[in-house]
Amino acid sequence: MNPISPPRCVMFDLVGPRLSADEREFLCHPAAGGLILFSRNYASPDQMLALVSEVRSLRPDMLIAVDHEGGRVQRFREGFTRLPPASAYLEVAGEAGLAAAETAGWLMAAELRAVGVDFSFAPVLDVDSGISTVIGDRAFARTPEEVTAAARAFATGMRRAGMAAVGKHFPGHGGVAGDSHLVLPEDRRELEELLARDLLPFSALIRENLEGIMPAHVLYSRIDARPPCFSPFWLQTILRERMNFDGAIFSDDLSMAGAAVAGDYAARALAALEAGCDMLVVCNTPEATASILEALENRTASPGSTRRLAAMCGRSRIDRDALLASSEWRNAVDRIHSFNDSAQ
Repeated sequence: MNPISPPRCVMFDLVGPRLSADEREFLCHPAAGGLILFSRNYASPDQMLALVSEVRSLRPDMLIAVDHEGGRVQRFREGFTRLPPASAYLEVAGEAGLAAAETAGWLMAAELRAVGVDFSFAPVLDVDSGISTVIGDRAFARTPEEVTAAARAFATGMRRAGMAAVGKHFPGHGGVAGDSHLVLPEDRRELEELLARDLLPFSALIRENLEGIMPAHVLYSRIDARPPCFSPFWLQTILRERMNFDGAIFSDDLSMAGAAVAGDYAARALAALEAGCDMLVVCNTPEATASILEALENRTASPGSTRRLAAMCGRSRIDRDALLASSEWRNAVDRIHSFNDSAQ
């Protein structure tokens, strides 16, 4: 009889720029699968390289991720190129903005890969409806066609630097006013409306082998009684079967208020896993991390999830000194700096 192999499916955060004793224990837990980094974990490129090296010495297989979209959501600043918000590309330059979006995707990914980060949770595939302030300028545009074009360009740049892309927030967060960090927003549209608009960018990028997706903590009440992270209907019937998505599914942060509908932290984790999530993200709550790791000790790893998550590893090693000395990096920085100046 084979021993139980827990799924390496919990992605958690760190309190500061160095590992604590408790965090070392978390990293060594067999259900731990990833780290998500925040601004509080970053001091400089050299410090980040040292932190990643320490993590890898404990767990060479650990996925390391960050929210680094540009604009309001860019965790690392000093030593990294400031990226414009997603909305700026087409607003400022129209069709020419697609080339800038691809440059920004490459630059973001190359700079992160050069400090050992595997991937960023990007691009945002939400269609801006002028309703959601938490999305707002994080969306590329207000039409699904423009969102698709700009997100495709950004993801193409990411892949050139050896980074997988993660589309969010499935099936679309742009149609609700509430911030799911604080409440569970309700979207009362029918499935046909979402399929005809908000889901179009997801469908298009899935056809182009999108590697990852993060569902929204939003209740689509006329479609299913559960938010997508906890819904077999959304993750299996729609995403896997109807849309033929074969990449990794990352829960949104299970400590957010929008996830509380599923119960305590352990119940949220189990519900998300059973619905079809491959990786469970939990942030800002160390006690939640401990509870979820404990709850998963007797679960068995899914070969499908293991394969899908392996595809999220950074696909190339980038030496930071060599990157900063390259003409490609200098030209990209000049282009984005000029674009930032035009966008102001």
